Amino acid sequence: MSKKSGRLPTPEPADVVVPCCPPLTAGELSEADAERMAGMFKALSDPVRLRLFSRIASHPGGEACVCDIADVGVSQPTVSHHLKKLREAGLLTSERRGTWVYYAVAPSVLAALSATLAPRVAP
Repeated sequence: MSKKSGRLPTPEPADVVVPCCPPLTAGELSEADAERMAGMFKALSDPVRLRLFSRIASHPGGEACVCDIADVGVSQPTVSHHLKKLREAGLLTSERRGTWVYYAVAPSVLAALSATLAPRVAP
């Protein structure tokens, strides 16, 4: 809840693309935008994290229980560590349901990353 209004924030529609940063071709990045983008790309640069992200993004229903995606060749604590890094980078959301945690790709994150890397369109 918002402390000021006492109301929950209005969620953005799922089809609205909210880029994390301006496209790279739009001009020089600010220090803050570069930091944010670097964090997202750093989180995806690890092969285990990329596999986990891919499993969640491609899972039927758009979300996956940790029990369905944990078999990536590393221990469960290591899977948890990698999922935490993806959440901290703003790439995943999570929700605890009983003893399981369900993960989903943060709303519009794939489209936002794509927009960031979009080539400049000639006028």
